[in-house]
Amino acid sequence: MGCLESLPYEVLLSKISFKESREFLSRYQEKYDIEPGYRMFDLNIIGVPPIRVAVDGNALIFPFTKPCHGTFLIRVPEATEEIERLRNRK
Repeated sequence: MGCLESLPYEVLLSKISFKESREFLSRYQEKYDIEPGYRMFDLNIIGVPPIRVAVDGNALIFPFTKPCHGTFLIRVPEATEEIERLRNRK
């Protein structure tokens, strides 16, 4: 299992709801809705479906929930492999 702390990430928003996350990410042109349990960076993404993620250039932006700490909107730069995997999923 992966660890968020091993990624070069930036916190865009903290302690937000999934609705707030979806609304924030709706401003990006390239966005995808994923189901809970989808794996990115070897992390299981959890939350209230649909979980929206967005692509910003070569960065991936997604909500990440830490139990007991809340949901954060995370931006990971240089995420080209994960972005391609997201684009190519069935």
